[in-house]
Amino acid sequence: MEKEPMYYGSYLQLDKIIESQYPVSFEAGNEPAHDEMLFIIIHQAYELWFKQILFEMDYCMDVFKKEKINDNSEDLNLVRHRFKRIIKILELLNQQVSILDTMTPMDFLAFRNLLTPSSGFQSKQFRLIEARLGLVLEKRHQKDYYKRTNEGGFTQKDFQDINQTEENKNLLQLVNDWLERMPFFNPTYWEQTSESLPGNHPFWKEYRDIYVNGLSEREKNKSVDFDAIFFQLYPSDLSNEQKEMLSTSFSAAAMRSALFIMLYRDFPVFQTSYQILDSLIEIDHLMSNWRHKHLIMVRRMIGMRVGTGNTSGAGYLEGALNKHYVYRDLSGLSTYLIERRKLPKLPEGLIRYLGFNL
Repeated sequence: MEKEPMYYGSYLQLDKIIESQYPVSFEAGNEPAHDEMLFIIIHQAYELWFKQILFEMDYCMDVFKKEKINDNSEDLNLVRHRFKRIIKILELLNQQVSILDTMTPMDFLAFRNLLTPSSGFQSKQFRLIEARLGLVLEKRHQKDYYKRTNEGGFTQKDFQDINQTEENKNLLQLVNDWLERMPFFNPTYWEQTSESLPGNHPFWKEYRDIYVNGLSEREKNKSVDFDAIFFQLYPSDLSNEQKEMLSTSFSAAAMRSALFIMLYRDFPVFQTSYQILDSLIEIDHLMSNWRHKHLIMVRRMIGMRVGTGNTSGAGYLEGALNKHYVYRDLSGLSTYLIERRKLPKLPEGLIRYLGFNL
């Protein structure tokens, strides 16, 4: 039997997509609300883009799951490319809010009560994105609110899928493992002393001195932060609460590698790695921008009323905005940079390695 030629509509399954908008206000007994169609299409478009983000993240995580990543292979370059695509999608999603802003608060009120108790909180894909990026339950705003299947919560299946994702290694943990494997401080490249502690490594001894000597009088306490973050060394009089404030999601070894990559990013071998780290920071910022735009939109639409999913509305969103940063530690590395002209000179053997001179 001859195969039918491919047709645009059937290839894209447009019958399913275009016929999947069912405004509740248009049902019998309700008064049709014109802007409900816009509301539905905007959120369906969000979910389609969330699906693409998860698709790109799956590829990147599969690369980082490898025991060894060859810098000369296409792996890291494609990860960088996938991350840049995610960034472009998130930029688009931020812009999409402006279309929803063409709906006035009175337009929204015309159908808002018909949505109860559903809400954007129940977006399984958005929760999966957050979980895969590395936002763990313990660091969520109102963490107990996330684990529920009652009214306004998740279906049992969605609940189980989110739990399963949170139990697996997330992207942050995989990137941490990748950074820990970096060989830059291997004794092969350095005139290594017999002292094996990272803080006694010739590079870090010199770098710390340069950093501390460059601090102003008001910044002197940053030397304590430096030792805690990069070497897990604390003054004896530091309280447990203060130690907790200095804790990072990444290990000290991973933080040292990330800082080293940022410092020497001009070397060929570091350029892709640096762009990967910078992309993670940018993704985090764009996620925060989206939360901020969502907060402003909710305040405009419903003021301080309770959300349709029985959250505190704008109050909940504001708490999430302030707390749901995943890669704060990476963006915070700029605190510990020094001027390029003061960077310690690297050994010739390491310079040859970083320059792809085989």
